Amino acid sequence: MSMTQELLKARTSLENNLRELLGVPVFLIEMDAFALPCGCGGVTINTRGLQLDDLEVFEEHIVKYLTDTATSLDIEPSFLFARLIPGTAEIASINARVLCNSCYMDFGRGSGKQPRPDIYIMRFDRRE
Repeated sequence: MSMTQELLKARTSLENNLRELLGVPVFLIEMDAFALPCGCGGVTINTRGLQLDDLEVFEEHIVKYLTDTATSLDIEPSFLFARLIPGTAEIASINARVLCNSCYMDFGRGSGKQPRPDIYIMRFDRRE
């Protein structure tokens, strides 16, 4: 199976799981795998219809679905987060990322679920 076929399958499965869980028409507009110059890698999924309240109420389930989706693409994420549209409760994207050392240090300094107003952290694996 090609990479794009695997992404399509994973995107469709995640979208169906979120729709069933939330009971609302959540749309996963685009799913991209990425590798950044800093060394981070993972997937970003652009969303419509997903709200911050949905994440807060169903976070445990959404973390599992997002982790399963990333793992199905051979990505072992250490950082799961949502990016919010500034000034709203609308989720612009959900992300599963393997952090490079530099970005780990940047996010490791923060605390709480929202270290910045545009980010909601669902999971951050601390290194020992």
